[in-house]
Amino acid sequence: MKIKKLGHCCFVVDIKGKRIMTDPSSFNYGGESVKETGLSAVLITHEHSDHLHIETLQEVLKNNPDAIVISNTSVGKLLTEAGIAFTKVEDEDSYMLADVLIKGFGDKHAQIYEDYGQVQNTGYMIDSLCYPGDSFNMPHTDAVDILALPVLGPWMKMVEAIDYAKALKPRIVFPVHDGTLKPFATFVYGIPEHFLSQVGIGFKKLEIGQEEEI
Repeated sequence: MKIKKLGHCCFVVDIKGKRIMTDPSSFNYGGESVKETGLSAVLITHEHSDHLHIETLQEVLKNNPDAIVISNTSVGKLLTEAGIAFTKVEDEDSYMLADVLIKGFGDKHAQIYEDYGQVQNTGYMIDSLCYPGDSFNMPHTDAVDILALPVLGPWMKMVEAIDYAKALKPRIVFPVHDGTLKPFATFVYGIPEHFLSQVGIGFKKLEIGQEEEI
């Protein structure tokens, strides 16, 4: 499986002849997402602006007219208003994209404070890759090989991220939800890397725009 990180929570998975993008948003560094071609699908976990930016998504679809958009009911309302067709895949739903199995899990965004920012959030299994969006909901599978792990946000603690990875026991983790990290704060990556390495879980920070086999 090849993965290209494009910024924050936007990355492209290249698997079994299909290229699948996640969460194109205004957080993408330099607008890398709109330059991608050959996409088969775009997955959107939830409606927050650091995961969904309608204008960016429209540009992505202009360059990938055959790509389908997959998301949940809440996001779907916004997509419909913008005239963007979508396929609904939510908690416990499955969708076969040729030979690639996409499975939804979870339904709620992790709590920030009281009901602030509470929206529907759907995590996705892309074959054996787990991307939970803004939550630490458990996927409906024991076969997680790669985990896209959130490492920074107002809705999470690092202990939750590390314990989530330990519970899923992937072969390797790469960090997401890190678009607000400044160069002097990259020590943040070392925390999950240190503790996950103790239980045999690999940690790999992906360089923006570089496709890597992991």
